[in-house]
Amino acid sequence: MERVVNFLKEAETYYLATVEGNQPRVRTFVTAHIFEGKLDIQTGKVKDISKQIHANPKVEICAFKNGEWLRVAGELVEDDRREARQSMLDAYPSLKNMYSAYDGNTEVFYFKNTTATFSAFTHKPEVVKF
Repeated sequence: MERVVNFLKEAETYYLATVEGNQPRVRTFVTAHIFEGKLDIQTGKVKDISKQIHANPKVEICAFKNGEWLRVAGELVEDDRREARQSMLDAYPSLKNMYSAYDGNTEVFYFKNTTATFSAFTHKPEVVKF
């Protein structure tokens, strides 16, 4: 899992795909954080993505750096504890301009049933499950 988080952080931006009805939705993301042994991401409850995840928690991430790409497929589970929100905000201090652990909007999800696949044209795909 640490390799996955390191890749996402080094890529700096990744793309998170959800669905809304029968329409795929993809947007840029930057948060990737390990809290209590789980891969967490963060968003705001007022955003459409929050509603999409609650309606269908199966998502996929795609990131690219230095000729290698990473796909992370799994299910997101909300971690509604203040500690999870605060840990994410501490890991990404720039978010504190828009979010707080107590604002009723900050939302943290962790991945479960996850398959991460590292791929490149120069090597066979490597799969990590967690």
